[in-house]
Amino acid sequence: MNTHVSLKTPDGNVLELKNPVMSASGTFGYGTEFMPYGDISKLGAIIVKGLSLKPRPGNPLPRVAETPCGMLNAVGLQNDGVEAFLTEKLPHLPAHDVPVIANIYAASAEEFGELANILSKEEKIAALEVNISCPNVKAGGVLFGQNPLMAQSIVKAVKKNAGKLPVIIKLSPNVTSIAEMAKAVEDAGADMISCINTVTGMAVDIRSRKPLLANIVGGLSGPAVKPIALRCVWQAAQAVQIPVIGIGGIRSAKDVLEFILVGASAVEVGTASFSDPTAIFKIIHDLPLLCEELGIKNLEQYRNTLITG
Repeated sequence: MNTHVSLKTPDGNVLELKNPVMSASGTFGYGTEFMPYGDISKLGAIIVKGLSLKPRPGNPLPRVAETPCGMLNAVGLQNDGVEAFLTEKLPHLPAHDVPVIANIYAASAEEFGELANILSKEEKIAALEVNISCPNVKAGGVLFGQNPLMAQSIVKAVKKNAGKLPVIIKLSPNVTSIAEMAKAVEDAGADMISCINTVTGMAVDIRSRKPLLANIVGGLSGPAVKPIALRCVWQAAQAVQIPVIGIGGIRSAKDVLEFILVGASAVEVGTASFSDPTAIFKIIHDLPLLCEELGIKNLEQYRNTLITG
């Protein structure tokens, strides 16, 4: 079973993936951290942790808490900055064997544009994923992803500076209408959409009477959010013509096919990598076997074939 996927952009560019399974930003480090656990060149793509113009220390500790069927985090986009990534991390990634996608975060449209311009000059970068949906930072973050006009301004700034790089906009579930946001960023020029980012939540300790996160609230991820993610991907896929990438609670090949069934062209595996660093490699191994079992010969033919009537 050939699990190859072609993600086509409106302007005719194609992002070729040997399979539809990518790492989710913020859960796979810079990629090199997972080399001891499997061959990272076998991934559909490596999406590195979020990059900002300058290094970010992130939020104060504690910033991760386990919850039933999930995890809360308020890491706050800790990273070494884009220049350190380009000089210290990117050279060690097998960019000729697997697409490397840079996830970017900024506090203004101008900063997003500057980041896109820097990364557009790097031949080892295959695409940009634009984070307009992080709930754990005070400046920008999810606010960009909750306002269609603000989201459109970010998309336009990135597209203007991204050169030929496909631009993926990562959407938040913390909105009234994911379909409206998806359509807004498509209209502004987005090449693809990824959804969902984490769901805003919190956890508390009844004995200390304190929140479990120093940030008080954080982003919920893991199996607990999969039903929300499936609903968002399905609604987004009905609203736009560009590819939709599904994220949220994916831990098995079955989960991957669920997202493809509701309209996703590819997926990202995130929280599963925290509990099992070999999870993404197992999913990639199991996917063609499950497709053969179900008689699925072509993922594109299976995509968006949910029977709702």
